[in-house]
Amino acid sequence: MFTLDQARAFVAVAEELHFSRAAERLHMTQPPLSRQIQKLEATLGVHLLLRESRGVRLTAAGEAFLIECRQLLEKAESAPVRARLVEQGKIGLLRIGHTSMASFSVLGELLRRINEEAPGVKVELREMVTSRQIEGLTDGTLDIGLARPPVPEEFIDSVPLLLEGLAVAVADDHPLARRGEAVSVDELRTEPLIMYSITEAQYFRDLVVSLLHVSDEQVTYTVSQALTMVTLVAAGHGSAVIPASAGLFSFPGVTVLSLRESPADAVQLHAMWSSESNNPALRSALPVLNTLAVSS
Repeated sequence: MFTLDQARAFVAVAEELHFSRAAERLHMTQPPLSRQIQKLEATLGVHLLLRESRGVRLTAAGEAFLIECRQLLEKAESAPVRARLVEQGKIGLLRIGHTSMASFSVLGELLRRINEEAPGVKVELREMVTSRQIEGLTDGTLDIGLARPPVPEEFIDSVPLLLEGLAVAVADDHPLARRGEAVSVDELRTEPLIMYSITEAQYFRDLVVSLLHVSDEQVTYTVSQALTMVTLVAAGHGSAVIPASAGLFSFPGVTVLSLRESPADAVQLHAMWSSESNNPALRSALPVLNTLAVSS
């Protein structure tokens, strides 16, 4: 195997096309430089240079080897710098899991701030329900989760990023929409409702059930995502209780009204991460998460 010193010697000779000028460039004398090139050619088993009276010229093998040597030396010079930047968390990969609703609220601002604080960190986004995010944080396939409580106590740290109330999505031609006022729990007791799945969206299902009794006869469909609910509301399949942040966006055929009995902090979104993570890029993101945190 040839050495980096031999590669540097060859590049100098190949670029200068003269041993004396190359030796001067490398701050050495010509004889040891000639020996390095001879050893390099012997190691490779090819002739890289053609010696002529006025200097040297590259063989076809030499021209090909020059391209590879330049890339090799560039990598050799950049590798230590890159290693230090990775250790400092200035470059690397950050894998962020998020719920679908997070993409409509805190995700954009979080990404903007991470890009400002650590522009060399690449972010990989994965839309996942909370339970899958917890699994990813536990097995190390995720670095940050934007997920719903409760936060597992063991090995998971968190900060709340969003606190909001619940709202009610109704079709535009619904009497409640025409009235345009906050909706009470009593007004929903006989309404056909689209509900959350008990297995894929237990957090929201528990919130809704804690505020109003929902009979089996009321439920038209059960789904896992609030955005799916809204599309079903627009299609006339019932009303739905959704996070208030969903009301920030315009959905054709749907009116979003506040739910009178909902606490202002009924819905919570937390940033979660493993306390045992050894990803330096995560360390760069933690100050951003703490800055965006809200008081619970």
